[in-house]
Amino acid sequence: MLDKKKIKEKLEKERDTLLGELRDMGKLNPETGEWEATPEELDFPKSDQNDMADRFEDFEARSSMIKTLEPRLNNILKALKGLNKESFGKCEICKRDIEMKRLEVNPAARTCKKHLES
Repeated sequence: MLDKKKIKEKLEKERDTLLGELRDMGKLNPETGEWEATPEELDFPKSDQNDMADRFEDFEARSSMIKTLEPRLNNILKALKGLNKESFGKCEICKRDIEMKRLEVNPAARTCKKHLES
């Protein structure tokens, strides 16, 4: 049987971790609702080409990480929102119960193992 209290705690903890990581790398655009990378702050007023290149590389890395973390955060938020629905813990494709071990590892899972790649 699903321990929804335990699942909720795990989801909230991961949500908070993801939000912290996203805030370290960017900001939430209130108009689009999407996270956008922000460049690293400069500690000195003048920069040479190497500093600018390093800053650009860092910005690209931040952008890439945001593209990875944002969908995960959205899955966590969706799981939290649907936690008390009857459909929680059911595969979105076949409507069967998602395996308990899978939910323990990934409480935001939306499919069973069979439909993992779908």
